[in-house]
Amino acid sequence: MTTSNAMEISSEKLTSLLNEVKRIVGEEHVTIYSRDNESNSSGRNVSLFRSKYIQATIFPKGNNEIIQIIGLLNNSKVDVKLNIISTGRNWGLGSSVPAQADGVTLDLRRMSAIREINLDEGWAIVEPGVTQLTLAEKIKNSPKMLNVTASSGHTSLLGNILDRGVGLRRQRTEDLLGLEIISPTGETIKVGWWPSSNRGTAFNPLGHGPSLLHLFTQSNLGIVTGAVVKLLPRPQYQVVLRLRFPRDMLMQAVDLFREWYAQEMVSGVLKIYDTVSTESYGGAVGEHLALICISGNQKRVKAITEILHEEAIQSGIFTNISNSSHEKNENNDFVLRVVEHAYSGDPSWNEHMLRSATGQDADNVDNKGGGWIFFLAFIPFNGKAISDALTVIEDISLITGIKAGTTVNALSSDVIDLVVSIKFSQNPTQIASAHRTLDLIYENYTQKGFYPYRLDIEHIHYIGQYYSATERELNKKIKDLLDPNGLIANGRYA
Repeated sequence: MTTSNAMEISSEKLTSLLNEVKRIVGEEHVTIYSRDNESNSSGRNVSLFRSKYIQATIFPKGNNEIIQIIGLLNNSKVDVKLNIISTGRNWGLGSSVPAQADGVTLDLRRMSAIREINLDEGWAIVEPGVTQLTLAEKIKNSPKMLNVTASSGHTSLLGNILDRGVGLRRQRTEDLLGLEIISPTGETIKVGWWPSSNRGTAFNPLGHGPSLLHLFTQSNLGIVTGAVVKLLPRPQYQVVLRLRFPRDMLMQAVDLFREWYAQEMVSGVLKIYDTVSTESYGGAVGEHLALICISGNQKRVKAITEILHEEAIQSGIFTNISNSSHEKNENNDFVLRVVEHAYSGDPSWNEHMLRSATGQDADNVDNKGGGWIFFLAFIPFNGKAISDALTVIEDISLITGIKAGTTVNALSSDVIDLVVSIKFSQNPTQIASAHRTLDLIYENYTQKGFYPYRLDIEHIHYIGQYYSATERELNKKIKDLLDPNGLIANGRYA
C-alpha cells in the first residue's frame, strides 16, 4: 500500500468519524478542512506565526457532548489528537494555532455559562467560554470584584487562568479554587475546592494529600470544562499614584518601589510602562510611567498616598507626580484610563488599548490586526535585574530595527512579570525582523536566567531548558497513566 493510498483511507475513516461527531453536536458545529487548503485551516494569527494544518474544529456545547465525543474517538481505529482551546484569543503567543499539526481542535467557546455566583462567600463557577467582561459586568454593582487583566474584556477568563496569566491584582492562578475536568478516558473529575450544597466550607484549593489542582494548568492531561474562581472584596476607596521618570533613573525608581512593596504600601500589581509600550497602547510618551494602586478604606488610602507622595518628592527621582483623586486623566491617555478602571475590576475600557495596539476590535485581531507578539518572563524585583533586562531589549532593537516595548508588573517584593510587546507592520522585512527579535530575546534572556512563564507556539523547544529531566519524565508517566490512548495532543508545555 502506498503512502498516498494510506492517507486517503485514513482521511475516509476520519471523515466518517467526524460525521458521527456531527450527530452529537450538530452539523453546523463541525468544520472539516481539506488538505488542499492546509494554510487556512488554523487561520491567520496576529503574531504571524506559521499556520498549522488541522483536520477539523469541533464546537461542543456541554460536558455530555464532550464525553460522547471522547468515547467515539477512543473506540475508533482512527488516530486523532485533540487540541483544546477556550476561545482561541491567546494573542501574541499563537492565538488558536496548536503546538502540533494534523490534529482536531476542540473549541469550547460555546460553553459560556456562568453556572453560579455566590457574592457572600466570594466565588463564581464559570465555563471556558465565559469572558472576563461578562463576569465583571455581572457583579459590577456588588461588594465583590473580579481580578481582571489589561487585555480585551472579550478574552476567556478560564483560558487565561489555565495559562497562568496575570491580572491587575495578582497572578490569576491565585484566583483558582477548583477545576472540573473531563479525562481523556471520559470521566468527569473535580479537583481543588468546590462549594458544598448542604454546608458552608472554607476555601481549601490545595485539598488533602497531594494537590491535583495545578496538574491541569498549562497541561494536556484533561479537558477543563469548569472552574471555581475567587472573587475579591471590592475596596471602599482607591487612588492610583502616577509617577513619571527618565530612563537613567530606572534602577533607583525600581529599588524605591520594591521598598514600598516590601512594606505593604502597594495594593495589587504595580506597573511600569516604558516609552515604547506606552506609545503602543495609546498613552502619553516621553518617559517611563509607573502606576501604583492604593486601596482600602478612605483613611488608609489617604494616609498611604500622602506618605508615598512625600517619599517620591524626597527621592528626587520623578519628573511628575500626580494621582487619580486630584487630577483627571488626560483625554487621550488610554493607558491611565484602562489601568485605573482595571484595578477596580472593570475591563470595559480595555478595548481602547487593544485597538491602539492592533488597529482592530477583538473579533478581528487575528484576521486583520497589525503584527503583535508577546514575550512574558519572571525576573527578580531589583533595579539591576530590571535595568539589565531592559538593556537587552534595547540592544536587540538596535540589531533588528524593531522597537519592542516593556511593561513591568510587580507581583510581590521579589518577583516581576516582565511583558515584552513586539509591534510590527506586515511587510515581509518587518515580519522577519520581528520574529528575529523574538528569537534573540529567547536566546539572551535564557542565558541570563530570565525564563518565560508562558511560551509561544514557535518556541516550545525551549521547555527542556526550563525544567529538569526528572520532572519531564514524571510528567510523561502521569500523561501515560491518565491518557493511555494519547488522545489529547501535546501542547506548548508538554
